[in-house]
Amino acid sequence: MNHGPAGISLSYDPIHRYIAFTSADASYDESSTECDLIDNPWVQRMREIHQLQTAWYIFPSAEHTRFQHVVGAMHLGSFVAERLYASLASVCPEVPSRPYVESLLRIAGLLHDVGHGPYGHFFDEHVLSRYGLTHESLGAHIIVHELGETIRGIRRNPNGSLHEDEQLDPQQIAWMIQRPPADEPPDVQPKWLYFLRSLLCGLYTIDNMDFVLRDAYMVGYSQQAFDLDRLMHYTFFSEHGLTIEDRGVDALIRFLSMRSELFRTVYFHRTIRAMDLTLADLFAESRDDLFPGNPLERLDQYRQFTEFSLMQQVRGWISSDDPTQRALGERWTRLLGRDISWKMLCQRNLVFAEGASERSSIFSDPETLEVKLRKELPAELSDIPLRVDIPRHMYRPYTKGPARQQNFLFDDAQQRVRPLHDNHLYRYFPVSHRMCRVYGRTKEHASLISEALDRLIGPQAADDLTNM
Repeated sequence: MNHGPAGISLSYDPIHRYIAFTSADASYDESSTECDLIDNPWVQRMREIHQLQTAWYIFPSAEHTRFQHVVGAMHLGSFVAERLYASLASVCPEVPSRPYVESLLRIAGLLHDVGHGPYGHFFDEHVLSRYGLTHESLGAHIIVHELGETIRGIRRNPNGSLHEDEQLDPQQIAWMIQRPPADEPPDVQPKWLYFLRSLLCGLYTIDNMDFVLRDAYMVGYSQQAFDLDRLMHYTFFSEHGLTIEDRGVDALIRFLSMRSELFRTVYFHRTIRAMDLTLADLFAESRDDLFPGNPLERLDQYRQFTEFSLMQQVRGWISSDDPTQRALGERWTRLLGRDISWKMLCQRNLVFAEGASERSSIFSDPETLEVKLRKELPAELSDIPLRVDIPRHMYRPYTKGPARQQNFLFDDAQQRVRPLHDNHLYRYFPVSHRMCRVYGRTKEHASLISEALDRLIGPQAADDLTNM
């Protein structure tokens, strides 16, 4: 990173061109800067955690890490503050200064992934969930208890300085990065902070706007995935919350469409999901040896625990005196060498519109579907190795719950704010998409399994679905 004059440094970035951040300078009397936070070991460890979990094994150029992403999200904190602060102040007169709001968004963007472990969300599901944790709740603890002093010492961002009576509150940042629970009381935080959280946990955020642009670019899918400038040009804060003008809905749909395309073609790629099936088995058998206990109680160890350290650790098991661990080491080594044991046999897709019941779908539970599928197979095939995988992508929030109340529509003709789903284009955009894939060790019986799956789904549904 190159240091420029007057305590402002610049970093090159393939997505945002230049990213500015504050650094130490004799002109300023300050206890810490953004550079101190970026250089903190908790943030630097994200250089050793890939942004795309296992997708980088499949897409050769997708070698970017959580670190590049969070620095990009920090930059977008300034981008949205510049465009939205005036409207936020107009509906929330008690809001702090723009430099405070901008710094809050920047640091929340920089730290929103600080709790991630190896393989990102996969680690949440297979390890952190055992202790009632997510990377967000663990990250919130790290922000308050490990990084709080540095955060409170930051007095400026590249575009301004906090007022003398203002000091950044790590608790506010920790609250912003966590998704709102369904039973959250309405008055936990001031109104302006609720509104800002929609830029971290809403429909389009500094997090997902950066990762859609960055992931699409890095995998080679698109050099300009959506029109960020147009989307934000038509966005403002109304008295209801984050609001988009009806003239900007086409830009929003383009963003949502690109995000869904990335899920279908990259995040849920058939080979990536096959790799994840093997990884899930390995994690289940290895997790006690990989990390001993609750990360919240072993933060010093967790800070050193990354994908790099995990790979080195499991490869070393091949030389273990313990035959069980040695066998695990051999399996890990095969996986890390892209020796993937599961092969996709067939796939079906189902898109759910507003009001459709996903729970009534046969795609709602993989274990139940596998049991039913085996009953449809000839007796001699009922015990062959099979795995059912049902990845699910949300295009937009459901109509209920806190997340649904974060985004609104401004009707220019009627000059009033309405629910976002009142827009015709948005209303007919799907709510969610489920894939159903069946994997086996070989493709020998793919045709019979595909036919059995069609019988379970039913002839009409099978006609409407896609066999890939």
